[in-house]
Amino acid sequence: MEAVQPSVRFGQELRRRRLAAGLTLTELAGAVHYSKGQLSKVERGLKAPSRDLARLCDAALGAGGALMTLLPDRPAGERAPEPEGGDEEVWVMQLSADGPSWFQPVGRRQMVAAGAASVVRLGTSGVPGSPSGTEGGKLLEASRSLFDHYRRLGQTVGPEFLLPVLIAQTHTLRELSNRVGSRTRRELLALGSRYAEYVGWLVQETGNEQASLWWTQRAVDLAAAGGDRDLGGYALVRRALVTLYREDAEQTVILAQRAQDGRLPPRIRGLAAQREAQGHAIAGDHSACMRSLDRARALLARHVPDSDAPVIGTMHLPDPVAMITGWCLYDLGRPREAAAALDEQLARVPSHALRTRVRYGVRRALAHAAAGEIDHACELVAPLLDGATAVGSATIAADLRRLARVLGRHPRNPSVRALAPELGTALQIVNH
Repeated sequence: MEAVQPSVRFGQELRRRRLAAGLTLTELAGAVHYSKGQLSKVERGLKAPSRDLARLCDAALGAGGALMTLLPDRPAGERAPEPEGGDEEVWVMQLSADGPSWFQPVGRRQMVAAGAASVVRLGTSGVPGSPSGTEGGKLLEASRSLFDHYRRLGQTVGPEFLLPVLIAQTHTLRELSNRVGSRTRRELLALGSRYAEYVGWLVQETGNEQASLWWTQRAVDLAAAGGDRDLGGYALVRRALVTLYREDAEQTVILAQRAQDGRLPPRIRGLAAQREAQGHAIAGDHSACMRSLDRARALLARHVPDSDAPVIGTMHLPDPVAMITGWCLYDLGRPREAAAALDEQLARVPSHALRTRVRYGVRRALAHAAAGEIDHACELVAPLLDGATAVGSATIAADLRRLARVLGRHPRNPSVRALAPELGTALQIVNH
């Protein structure tokens, strides 16, 4: 018996649910802001539905995620392989004069075999070069201050400008930890783990999932070496972000739930509950999403800030759960509700947090466009395009592409036509 194509199954179920709801094709088209002709082709199985259209139809017909389950699964990516040799890897970084640079962990034997005649060796071994306890404390304090500075700088520049210095700083903290007393050593390793975690996030912003996972594991290893096992829980939240961007709802939820172990600090569990909510959202499960967001709010409210430790997760959202609620509502096919939530929360984001404002601002414009407010969406996104090209974010680029597709359904709209050249240029840059 010949298997029914996914697009045909989806179309049949969409038509069945539309008729059961008493809606004409024209009425459903008006509700989801797609053309009647396109919906007709989807219902007849002549055109595969986009995930955005599936979400909108699922929400409009109250399908509770049933339509989303009929979409073909996206191929799962592979997790980054761990470098051979564990602590015996050597970090090699090349900085070229014309801009591009790269980082690569290699085994010590591989490094020796390649030869090191042209390598400038900066030794950290030996007693004469070892810092005293006081000096180690000063280096730790300076590195903490630098970390906050780099995170602020990361709001306004692309990852390629920060990654070399962050990688070098991570290496420095790791090496210094071998030359100081046990207490300072633990503190250096803890801070080094935060540097490595931030590197992992910035690398993910470039779209390199495997390298992001590698750095996240380095952060976990550094934290564990300093006696901190909690960061391993946050690593699950970071891995869930990778699967979220792949739109793998099942793995996102599984990873996020594992990170809500009661032995972990409330902030990590709260961030994990937020990620779980995002997983439920892309699966179309509104009830589970809202329950996870409620749990996230309760957990994050129990967090007691530590003035001596960098904040885990975002530091530029006054109300992270409210902002993520807006994010989730869009993925749940409720763009009008999402737009209202994002409007309110973006007004509270500080002006200097450019990356955050652009990241959520583009999604706000996308929500307004999906709700049929095309002119307003163009008005909102136009001032964000320069920032989008400056900060270099795979997340922002993905939503810009989605926005371009929505606007592309309205080629005769004057606002769309006026925005098209600038939006096209921005897309070329962020997709490079």
